[in-house]
Amino acid sequence: MNTQNTPVHIKLWHREFWLMAISSLLLTMSVYMLIPVMPQWLIHTENFTAEETGWSMGAFALGLYLFGGPCSWLVQRFRRNVICMHAVMTVGLAIGMLWYIDMLRSEFVEFWIIVAQRLLLGAAFGLAQMVLSSTLIIDTCESFQRTEANFSASWFARFALSLGPLAGLLTYPFGFHAVLVATIAMAAVSLLLIKIVKFPFRTPEEGVHVMSLDRFFLPHGFVLFVNLMLVSIVVGLLLSMSHAPMFYALMMGGFLLALLAQRFVFRNAELKSEVLTGLILMVAALIIMLVYPVSPVSPVLIGLSAGIIGSRFLLFFIKLSRHCQRGTSQSTYFLGWETGLSLGVGLGYLLFYKQTELLLYTALSLTMMALLMYHFFTHSWYVHNKNR
Repeated sequence: MNTQNTPVHIKLWHREFWLMAISSLLLTMSVYMLIPVMPQWLIHTENFTAEETGWSMGAFALGLYLFGGPCSWLVQRFRRNVICMHAVMTVGLAIGMLWYIDMLRSEFVEFWIIVAQRLLLGAAFGLAQMVLSSTLIIDTCESFQRTEANFSASWFARFALSLGPLAGLLTYPFGFHAVLVATIAMAAVSLLLIKIVKFPFRTPEEGVHVMSLDRFFLPHGFVLFVNLMLVSIVVGLLLSMSHAPMFYALMMGGFLLALLAQRFVFRNAELKSEVLTGLILMVAALIIMLVYPVSPVSPVLIGLSAGIIGSRFLLFFIKLSRHCQRGTSQSTYFLGWETGLSLGVGLGYLLFYKQTELLLYTALSLTMMALLMYHFFTHSWYVHNKNR
């Protein structure tokens, strides 16, 4: 049977791995806290139009790629943990720019300043997470545990998709500045956790080009990249809608169900069934939202679907990579997920602001496209091209 399991090693969960995983969670939460509240601040406080808000939120996606090319050179030229810490500090500074703008109050901020801030935030967050996922996390474990380490650590960042917006909404009643202080504090703690871990010095490789695809993008994973991005655009569209904190709490419940499902339901299931099930659950969630918008079932199904699909696609990228391309596969997965998420949020405000029904029908169409693409092309293509 064509199955694929990830074994569990208790020895993986040592102090250094915990610190890196929690650091990734806090860093991702610090960025995701802005998803539900920053657009409201831009529209209601800074007098941005829905279109300007959409462009601003979507600019984050472009920023993710700005340091991708020199990423490999940077971690070879300088200490990798130092590069990551500088990137995390830049995340904090970029969020601090919003705090400074919010405190001015005397005049409305220019559109281009917010776009520049989002580009900087995306660039810093992208570099930090690419170094974290492709290098630092696997540096804390043995070579035979690296796939499990990547798989497990990715769940911490995935939990931030519900915990981040939930924390943002719970803090927002105290003011947008309170949200920003909380996000900066999370970035600071993430930086401290990275600082605590001791990483051995590694001699830099010779002949590393300043710009390369190493640790950045896996060209022969483009099919998986597009299929994953279709799914994450749908998730981003849903996050652009106005939700109560309970929505994200229930979504977290869906993530926990996804963990249980992978351990017990899909343990020895046929490989294709996992992603197909996740996409069918996403279709069901969207239909429920169209028929019964306040149903508590839909956010659980969204979390369950995103958890199943996201974790399986991560393993697909790892299995697709060739020798010494594990870090590149991690970065490609990260870019596919985050690009789609940011584009979805941006498009939600740019094209579908206060048009919930049209947004849901569009999300449903994209999910069906992702389902058909995976069923009829992506899976068979992956099976014929995987290397592990």
